[in-house]
Amino acid sequence: MDQFDLTIRNGTLATASETTRADIGIRGEQIVAIAKRLPAGTRDIDAAGRYVLPGGIDSHCHIEQLSGMGIMSADDFYSGTVSAAFGGTTTIIPFAAQHRGTSVTATLADYHERARTKAVIDYGFHLIIGEPTDKILNEELPAAIKAGVTSFKVYMTYPKWRLEDYQLLEVLHVADREGALVMVHAENDDMIRWIAKRLIERGHGAPKFHGVAHDALAEAEATHRIIMLSRLLSVPVLIVHVSSPEATNTIRSAQTLGAKIYAETCPQYLVLTADDMDRPGVEGAKWCCGPPLRDKAAQEAIWAGLANGTFQVYSSDHAPYKFDATAKIPRGDDTTFKEMANGVPGIEMRLPILFSEGVLKGRLSLNQFVALTATNHARMYGLYPRKGTIAVGSDADVAIWNPEIEKRIDYAMMHDAVGYTPYEGHVYKGWPELVTSRGRIVVEDGKLHVARGSGQFIARGASEPIATQRHGGRPTTLKKFIA
Repeated sequence: MDQFDLTIRNGTLATASETTRADIGIRGEQIVAIAKRLPAGTRDIDAAGRYVLPGGIDSHCHIEQLSGMGIMSADDFYSGTVSAAFGGTTTIIPFAAQHRGTSVTATLADYHERARTKAVIDYGFHLIIGEPTDKILNEELPAAIKAGVTSFKVYMTYPKWRLEDYQLLEVLHVADREGALVMVHAENDDMIRWIAKRLIERGHGAPKFHGVAHDALAEAEATHRIIMLSRLLSVPVLIVHVSSPEATNTIRSAQTLGAKIYAETCPQYLVLTADDMDRPGVEGAKWCCGPPLRDKAAQEAIWAGLANGTFQVYSSDHAPYKFDATAKIPRGDDTTFKEMANGVPGIEMRLPILFSEGVLKGRLSLNQFVALTATNHARMYGLYPRKGTIAVGSDADVAIWNPEIEKRIDYAMMHDAVGYTPYEGHVYKGWPELVTSRGRIVVEDGKLHVARGSGQFIARGASEPIATQRHGGRPTTLKKFIA
């Protein structure tokens, strides 16, 4: 009898810390052996000339979620996870969104049922906290955390989601007490509303003015403010989808001071710019996301932040809305930027973009790629070492990458349900050819090989600290008085 159910041999194996020529032996759902030479298993895959990497973890994506504007995303848990798998991702952590007037308990039960029969890869959930009542903070959130939902997101903008600073402090206090991680959408709502009102009054409603309204200073101010709230309580926060040099510099300065600040960015801020929103009619709505696309200088600042460790994680912020009256353009050609569903799809393109433009162009090492796309997500969100690495005892979540494949992007290549891609016409080199999840071959030869509903919910543990630019922290005596 063969020792292994599956072997992956002759490839170049990379983790967040090392790169080596090694074979992998898989039995059941786990990696059980890593060695220079292993005998062939029942199924043997020759990975010569390929990179063998941990399957990606996308810890920021919106799947089968009703937005604050009441718009359902285009992807459900089937199309969303299939698209993720074809892009080399084997675990996703989308959001279970608690809308005002609803309970966290009911929200989570609803999302579990949505995902259970559809997901083809493994998944967890973050919560979005839209209404932090005493009952939610002191009963429902602690129960959700104990059930493995150990992170939640709060917003500093958007009318249906925005929390006041007092509420943000309440959420941070609960997260500290219960051992959870808070993710923050940092933009100053009043600045955005003030600018947007004047733009609309003057007839400036085209998509490109979305970028004007969401000025980089609104992002920078809110970033600074949440850092101060975090430092007040000495509670870690993760600032998501950072887009601007101003916010990036603010985060790096706080990290240098020793603040417990983590940060994330996304593919759209690496290869798209505000010019993409400046198209005839309402076509530019396809490129409207929040925070918005910036300029070339901002792109370089984000790349620098990835390389120097300011950003610990790189996620898609996949927010898939159709380009029709149900989502992006509810009033057709008369739709203003204030009425457009805000977000871009990218769950399938996340890893190929970073591999092509980061690894193959020398901006990032292969080990940095693995850390930013898999390992740091697993550590940050309580999945490590089960997920996010290639190690004996870890789940056999593996992506085999061919660095020689080059593709010109066309929406016909995508596996989501959105109907367009903002990366249409772009050319990227280096693509995953074969993807496994818990030892199952999910994608091979351009085809899906697993059944709807075969993914599993993964209950997560507490966040694990990741090194930033820390040189000591701010001493605080506040906690002993408010514990």
